[in-house]
Amino acid sequence: MTGPSRSTSARTAPCLVACLALTLAPHGPAAAEPRAEPLCVVDDERLHSLSGLAADGRHWYAVNDGGTRLEVYVLGRDCRVRDVITAGTDPFDVEDLARAPDGTLWLSDTGDNRRQRDTVALHELRPDGDATLYRLTYPDGPHDAEALVLDHEGVPHIVTKSVTGNAGVYRPGDVLSSPGPTPLEKVATVAIGSTDTQGGPVGTLGTLTVTGGATGADGTVVVLRTYTDAYLYAAPDRDVVAALQREPVRVPLPDEPQGEAVAVEPDGTMLSTSEGVGQPVRAVEGAAALAPQQRASERSSPPPSGREDPAEPGSGSDTAVEDESQNRSWGAVVSAVSATVAAMVLAVGVALVRRRHRSTRS
Repeated sequence: MTGPSRSTSARTAPCLVACLALTLAPHGPAAAEPRAEPLCVVDDERLHSLSGLAADGRHWYAVNDGGTRLEVYVLGRDCRVRDVITAGTDPFDVEDLARAPDGTLWLSDTGDNRRQRDTVALHELRPDGDATLYRLTYPDGPHDAEALVLDHEGVPHIVTKSVTGNAGVYRPGDVLSSPGPTPLEKVATVAIGSTDTQGGPVGTLGTLTVTGGATGADGTVVVLRTYTDAYLYAAPDRDVVAALQREPVRVPLPDEPQGEAVAVEPDGTMLSTSEGVGQPVRAVEGAAALAPQQRASERSSPPPSGREDPAEPGSGSDTAVEDESQNRSWGAVVSAVSATVAAMVLAVGVALVRRRHRSTRS
């Protein structure tokens, strides 16, 4: 993701972050035993902002965030670039990447730090470089989103980035049309609790914000990640929405300075990496098997009502996370932290650690 340039408000960020951090008591599902082990290091200068990752068992597919054209790097399992798939389309802010079984790459052009975009987009990029643009509209105003998940039928699901840990899940409400726009519908809300995993650019707030997503090759596991942790959800019926209402297994991904990319190999190995040249690709072998494949009990959350996330602009709702037993302490935070302050802290915090600044594009 990217943030605004340094301003007067940025100088107050350390105080704001510290104050908010005091209210965020670490909690969340118990961490799994397996550890993420480094495989190789991405040292190609062209992959300076790696934020999306996919895998097919032979190659890895990586995308930077932002950019002025569609550009997917094909990596060997030694982190070396083997090929680049490009198209002339000029995106706004690409943030994630998913690969369909037929080899089609889907790029999630959904970054919107300032929440000012009238439309977001998906780009369908085929191996020969042919691309199709699909514009999308949210039903409840702009959102910043960095995670894309494809279900077993190839339907894209966009997961928003929220500093409350209350992420919205959206999918097309109709058949995708090009250039569109096609309206999105809100189909779920995912509750992410704070943890004590170290890493990320904004401390405790970074443990709550969803920065990437993936599905297993057979569709029976769904993964969301934050800056610091990965959450694996069982999808025995290959239903993404149902999976995201189940209790996940958490796997810590500590010490990634800006971890935004996650992927699942066909054999169930989970991969993760961070933005920044010289960062390792790390693997958790057998990660997909950690998510219990029996039909886990659904959370008690009612179906999504279309109400906005409490931290999103224009929201009048202060609804706490529905799962009281798991997120009781976080409910108090949601009611205590105003939308404006929370959003500002995240944006300013990231700006302080980023060394580059991308101008806002029209």
